[in-house]
Amino acid sequence: MLAPKKDKHKKWQRGDQIRGVATSGNQVSFGSYGLKSKEAGWISSRQIESARRAIVHHLQRGAKYWIRIFPDKPMTSKSGEIPMGKGKGAVDHYVAVVKPGSVLFEIEGIKEELAKRAMKLAAHKLPVKCIFVKK
Repeated sequence: MLAPKKDKHKKWQRGDQIRGVATSGNQVSFGSYGLKSKEAGWISSRQIESARRAIVHHLQRGAKYWIRIFPDKPMTSKSGEIPMGKGKGAVDHYVAVVKPGSVLFEIEGIKEELAKRAMKLAAHKLPVKCIFVKK
């Protein structure tokens, strides 16, 4: 699964709501087809890996794919039955912050019907609504 190699700050604050739309990373740049988010949210590294596997399962030889998001925001959690206080919990997993309009995955080198099917299966693995887009 994806995770940063180094962090300047081990634990981040969660932050407020995700506002606005994606101004960068909102165009299909590398491949011919893409999966674009329609809403904001956090996508965990496990969900990204699950969607990646769904895409790879439908790719044929000669096809290429790109993951356009990276989970760099650490999420912490405390174990069960711990009383209030005693500091912040340990880093549990990492998430990618996604705005509406962000391109999440791209594919090149397969027919449109296969690409659409692969992206649909990947979209089912993600916590945000997504649409299939062409270059």
